[in-house]
Amino acid sequence: MPSDRVVFLRALRDAVVFPAWIVSMSVVGIGSLAHDAGFPAGTAAVSTLLIWAAPAQVMLFAGIAAGTPLAILALAIGLSSIRFLPMTMAILPLLRSPGQRTSTQFLAAHFVAVTVWVESRRRLPHMPQAERVPYFFGFALGCISLSALATYAGYFLVGALATPFAAGLLFLTPIFFTVSLVAGARGAMDWAALAVGFGLTPVATALVGREFDLVVLGLVGGTGAYLVGRMRRT
Repeated sequence: MPSDRVVFLRALRDAVVFPAWIVSMSVVGIGSLAHDAGFPAGTAAVSTLLIWAAPAQVMLFAGIAAGTPLAILALAIGLSSIRFLPMTMAILPLLRSPGQRTSTQFLAAHFVAVTVWVESRRRLPHMPQAERVPYFFGFALGCISLSALATYAGYFLVGALATPFAAGLLFLTPIFFTVSLVAGARGAMDWAALAVGFGLTPVATALVGREFDLVVLGLVGGTGAYLVGRMRRT
């Protein structure tokens, strides 16, 4: 069995070959936003390492620039990150092993993000239990480190990127997320969740608006997929 170091480096390589570049391109604009808000470049990069969620970083820098009280910002950022809770609950059981420290679980939870979650759900179940933790941390560190560098670079690229190009960079993550979900779909439950999610998107947006459409889609799509899977098992 390969050592933890070998598995960690393999995961790091898997991340920087392609997935880490996708997620890092989506945070280039965070550096530009930090620049416009009057923060130093280092602060922009550290925000990626500590927050690791582009929408929350946008709220942070835009809110401070607008004079929003820090307590309100903290609450808004916390609420925006609740979406990671089900992702975290789905990943941690794959990483848990007998005798594992609770601190390892807390640290792993910090690294859960869209790209890391999708790729972990696709790769980890096929790995031996002993390899999952070093692989997860290697992959996640590859993604978050390259993203921090991209945030730092974006600070100095402010005004240099054309608006259509910057918008295209932001769109890379959902495209990659969708492709990875399709590639990782195995059973009827997975395909049902994808079909319901895509099929109901226009309906949910029309009924509840863009502020809550993802919440409704998650509840309806997830529940529908669960029922499909349960019916197939019975």
